[in-house]
Amino acid sequence: MPRPKAQTGEKNLISQQLIELRKRNDYSQRDLAYKLQLAGYDMDKNVITRIETNKRYVTDLELKALSEIFQVSYDYLIDGSFESDDTE
Repeated sequence: MPRPKAQTGEKNLISQQLIELRKRNDYSQRDLAYKLQLAGYDMDKNVITRIETNKRYVTDLELKALSEIFQVSYDYLIDGSFESDDTE
């Protein structure tokens, strides 16, 4: 069974928001992986690279982890909107 893709053929919807958030917080991919691992999430630099380059699907646990690290909502990660439960 084929896996779903975005209308543009991408494997995830968060790549651009992830890149933006990482740069806004002045994190390298390695820095972000380290912060995620300290928070108990098993994500390394290669996972982040593959998400940012749309070569990998994102799990619900990974969405949760990124949402917590950057303190943004799932809505923001998925479509860039600052609605619902974003931090103030």
